[in-house]
Amino acid sequence: MNAPVNTDDTRLYEEHRKVYPKAVKGTYRKLKWAIMSVLLAIYYITPWIRFDRGPNAPDQAILLDLGTRRFYFFFAEIWAQEVYYFAGAMVVAALGLFLVTSMVGRAWCGYACPQTVWTDLFVHVERWIEGDRSARIRLDKGGWSLDKLRKKIAKHGIWLLISVATGGAWIFYFTDAPTLLGQLLHGTAPLGALFFIGLFTGTTYLLGGLAREQVCIYMCPWPRIQGALLDSESLLVSYKPDRGEPRGPIRKHAAPDAAPQGDCIDCKACVQVCPTGTDIREGPQLSCIQCALCIDACDEIMDMVGRPRGLINYDSFKNTERRAQGLPQKLAFVRTRTIVYMTLIGFVSSVLMWAFLNRTTADLALQPERNPLYVLLSDGGIRNTYTVHVLNKQTSPRTFAISLQGLPGAQMRWNDGRDGLKVEVPADLEETGRLFVTLPAEAAQSAFKDGAATGRLVLTDEFGASVTAELLMRGPKG
Repeated sequence: MNAPVNTDDTRLYEEHRKVYPKAVKGTYRKLKWAIMSVLLAIYYITPWIRFDRGPNAPDQAILLDLGTRRFYFFFAEIWAQEVYYFAGAMVVAALGLFLVTSMVGRAWCGYACPQTVWTDLFVHVERWIEGDRSARIRLDKGGWSLDKLRKKIAKHGIWLLISVATGGAWIFYFTDAPTLLGQLLHGTAPLGALFFIGLFTGTTYLLGGLAREQVCIYMCPWPRIQGALLDSESLLVSYKPDRGEPRGPIRKHAAPDAAPQGDCIDCKACVQVCPTGTDIREGPQLSCIQCALCIDACDEIMDMVGRPRGLINYDSFKNTERRAQGLPQKLAFVRTRTIVYMTLIGFVSSVLMWAFLNRTTADLALQPERNPLYVLLSDGGIRNTYTVHVLNKQTSPRTFAISLQGLPGAQMRWNDGRDGLKVEVPADLEETGRLFVTLPAEAAQSAFKDGAATGRLVLTDEFGASVTAELLMRGPKG
């Protein structure tokens, strides 16, 4: 007979165990403090940096203006039509991440990822209010008291303040920061701004304060991707089993015939300081974000027990093999994989730079009227109508003269009756108008053999700079 099924326990997964990272001092902890401070300063200060672009442009150094569909980055101004610059920048950033990962593993995750930075900040606040690891464990296991309630309220209150500052700073990148701050202080901020501040406040509080390591382990796809980017020469935060095993506590009076013992005393200091609760001694794992705090913790213990540092350190699988064979260890940052990534980064960056340095300061787009495709005039001429979009990317107004090439005898005029074939475009704006293009009967008979004729519309400003667009005329098939 089959064994009876236990219907009392319906859990399909292991219950989540809260992680209580212990404070640690050392080289990598100092490095993390420095990187976190710099990144947070950049994030919060950047929207307040001013950059003078002239009287007709915003003076915020970095601004993604959704209203005008433009991105300002100091001297650069990227329009919506130039979205390929963003695509190129994302490609370069991705290749840079691939390069760093292939060299030193998940260094991005351990030091610079926003989830890591804000979680580290939230844990520091928690440790400051509730105490270090053992104190926090006792506090959570103990019953509720006024002291516990006070500490929990203080902690979550500061978390919310940090979250509000985070959400508010993010919104400042999309609008003029001083203006929005004044609106927030006077209660006149747009509902859209309030909504997104609330949204980013909630996500920062949830992900950085409550979810923490669960985001890295279960939500983030990067740990699953990085495996394809690593090889045997990649440096990873690693435990050296050839030196540490067999692990065990220190024995002051070991028997003469006792088996030799490794340097690992099984103190679990590396696990206690880990922000994801990972035991680095079990080898590479998805949960390890390569923050290297376990190196600091282990080095501190090695100093205390009088053994050499480096039981946990940056190491590669190839170096492990070299040690086993008695060969010298080495760093191999330059290899086929990294050369390919560096070459691609250089190529894409060069293409982007060339495109940016040679970008035009004006743009022209033609939209033919499709109903009707063409008009047959009483004198036998053919007329097409176009909506002309002229974009001026400079911070000063410009006047463009219009000419047509490739369609001999063609005549042009604006439908609103304005004088001259010119268009005046204000600074940093777009001008739109409807243009009539007419081919006289004599020219139309030879031009529309296949029902279409092609020319080029040319706009030239007062300084000789020009921009062109293909103009396709429709007519009866000859």
